[in-house]
Amino acid sequence: MELLADKIRPTKLDDIIGQSHLVGKGKVLRNLVDNKKLFSLILYGNPGIGKTSIAYALVNELGVRYRFLNAVVNNKSDFDQVIEEAKMYGELVIIVDEIHRMNKDKQDILLPYIENGTIILIGLTTSNPYYKINPAIRSRVQIFELHPLNKKELIDGLNKTIDKLPKIKIDKESIEKIAMLSSGDYRAALNLLEVCYYSTKTHKIDLKLIESINNKPILGGDQNGDNHYQLISAFQKSIRGSDPDAAVYYLGRLIAIGDLDIIYRRMTVVAYEDIGLANPSMGPKVRAAIEAAEMLGLPEARIPLADVVIELAMSPKSNSGICAIDDALGLIEKGNTGEVPYWINSEMNPLYKYPHNYPKHWVEQQYLPDNIKNAKFYKPGNNKYEMTLDNGIKEMKK
Repeated sequence: MELLADKIRPTKLDDIIGQSHLVGKGKVLRNLVDNKKLFSLILYGNPGIGKTSIAYALVNELGVRYRFLNAVVNNKSDFDQVIEEAKMYGELVIIVDEIHRMNKDKQDILLPYIENGTIILIGLTTSNPYYKINPAIRSRVQIFELHPLNKKELIDGLNKTIDKLPKIKIDKESIEKIAMLSSGDYRAALNLLEVCYYSTKTHKIDLKLIESINNKPILGGDQNGDNHYQLISAFQKSIRGSDPDAAVYYLGRLIAIGDLDIIYRRMTVVAYEDIGLANPSMGPKVRAAIEAAEMLGLPEARIPLADVVIELAMSPKSNSGICAIDDALGLIEKGNTGEVPYWINSEMNPLYKYPHNYPKHWVEQQYLPDNIKNAKFYKPGNNKYEMTLDNGIKEMKK
């Protein structure tokens, strides 16, 4: 009763569908295999796009000892057992599925062995590890994001699989339909193909059969390559353009697809890149909305997300912060660093003028290095909040 997706699971990186940014020629995971070296890492991305397959391909090609655990199913004693095994062999790769659900007890027993190299951890998760993974684990691993599979990659994968199903009859349109219905999830595509194959005695698969089994609507941009990224871009641009109707519409499209992580990331970016200092309260508000959405789960998660997206769209906008830091980084990259002025390199320096000892907590004093002492990076945005701050500084200097 083994499923087709498990029967054909890749044993080497060459068999992985998609993820060329990680497993392609000259890319990081390919180079690890070529150099016969493996480090602790976390693979994250949507379901069915190759996390487990890449993990198995890595350990198989490197020929290393490994154990597969699930953070939900396996208990603390299971983790204790693999640690003892790791001690016995000197090194062991542990693949942990759903690592974002690993509780503190399991994390605490793994940490010292990850630290000393006895255990090499490969964590698999559908959740953004920057939100979901304990910082202590996160600081000891490299994090790699897997991309949604596009239509062509899904079709290529299905075509490679079809030969493994005896006497199958399927046309090009039916393969494309299965790819579209799978929403970027290769495992879902394989499962649908297998159900269709065994649901008829002749093993003939056509559009009518597929629709009788799976008739869900195809959403434009179902995490399906370029269309998906166009939706993400339209979502951010609608907020930036102060159009709450368009913003909430694209939010709905992304919710329908189920891509909450990208919604969280885009809202956070918008709050600081596009709203910025024009309305600094939006950063904490976005964070609170994300936490509420995570606590509620769908479908209720749509409510705090809609509220904060509408407020983001309606907020005044300023990109003065991102412009300032980019200008500063641009100057630094050219080598214009200079030395910190000696009178501010220590509060104990008698030449340092402590602002709190002066009226209005300000004193004329050079803070930038000599070679860029007149540089201006921050240019206030044309909004009430920044203009108020800027006027306050100007008044103080008078």
